[in-house]
Amino acid sequence: MKPLAAGTPATTVDLVYFNAGGGHRAAAVALQAALAVQSPEWRVRLVHLFEVLDPQGQFVRFTGMPPEAYYNKRLARGWTFGLAQELKVLQGMIRVGHGWLVRSLEQHWRAAAPDLVVSLVPNFNRALYESLAAARPGVPFVTVLTDLADYPPHFWIEPGQQQDVVCGSPRAVEQALHAGYPAARVHAVSGMLLRSEFYSPPPPDRAAARRRLGLDPERPTGLVMFGGHGSSAMQAIARALPDTQLILMCGHNTALLRRLRSLPAEAPRSVVGFTTEMPGYMQIADFFIGKPGPGSLSEAVHMKLPVIVTRNAWTMPQERYNATWVRENGVGIVLRSFRSIHPAVESLVNQLHDFRAATARLENRAAYEVADRLAAILSRTQCSTTAPAGESSVAQVSPL
Repeated sequence: MKPLAAGTPATTVDLVYFNAGGGHRAAAVALQAALAVQSPEWRVRLVHLFEVLDPQGQFVRFTGMPPEAYYNKRLARGWTFGLAQELKVLQGMIRVGHGWLVRSLEQHWRAAAPDLVVSLVPNFNRALYESLAAARPGVPFVTVLTDLADYPPHFWIEPGQQQDVVCGSPRAVEQALHAGYPAARVHAVSGMLLRSEFYSPPPPDRAAARRRLGLDPERPTGLVMFGGHGSSAMQAIARALPDTQLILMCGHNTALLRRLRSLPAEAPRSVVGFTTEMPGYMQIADFFIGKPGPGSLSEAVHMKLPVIVTRNAWTMPQERYNATWVRENGVGIVLRSFRSIHPAVESLVNQLHDFRAATARLENRAAYEVADRLAAILSRTQCSTTAPAGESSVAQVSPL
């Protein structure tokens, strides 16, 4: 983009997120960092959806916790069975409250006056789009999927809306086109949004980095992670793999960290609490064990770690396609349960070279690609508003 003339107001871009699971905020932060590099003249703001909808904190005062906290506690305890049915209840409540949601958001957009709004959250995109269209006509609205595929209906892709949608897999592109979006508004990128730290070079001495954690530099090493709040499933995995060298990432779950540190093991282990150094831990591991969450799965594959994940009735509905993606790309093993984790690890280690070659074929530059798409969408919008009457100047932005 051209540099701003003196006195010209900066383009304001709002990135909408919430803290359910942590992946949506991580994606927003990753995109904010990419935009700072590629469009430094923009003013980019992170917008917490629930703080906009409840600015006085009434929900917290009434329940004693933020709206996302109950969901995150369930993830930490592994209580994910039945979430598909609960999702339908949630979506029903959102439909009932649609009018209130639109009015509340409309008031916010009028005061905030963004030039572009990017949603990194599911379920609320109809209300976000309609409120922005009412309050700020002509301001573009973009949905960036932070899942590898949609879970229709009314999850990520809302049919019939004049918005743009950014998709990190061919499956998501196919879903958006099937929902009736014109090809010029469907933007394919090479994966999920990753923080800039995941593009840093590996440590010059990987063996020394392992030794600092008390690990054997020569043993195959698995990294076990279940999101930012951990999971009780990690205890069963650790017990089933006493002879496997592991890095166990517990996130904010301090109770889990204490339990894992107390377990006996034949092989060295490193049990880690919350950290911002996840790329460094992945760089010294050989493979990944965890749930098929789009963020951690994409991070692992980008760092050339083959994965072992499960798909079963406890897998969150929006993450079930991710197991299919693992199989289709040959980047790991999908189990029905972690009861068979020991033979799965043996099989993966025996084929580690082939699995790592499969991960190397997938290059993820999504954060920078999304930044480019947003610049093109803004340019298209600005051209259409300045074109002479009767002349179309809409830029056709096609998928990669």
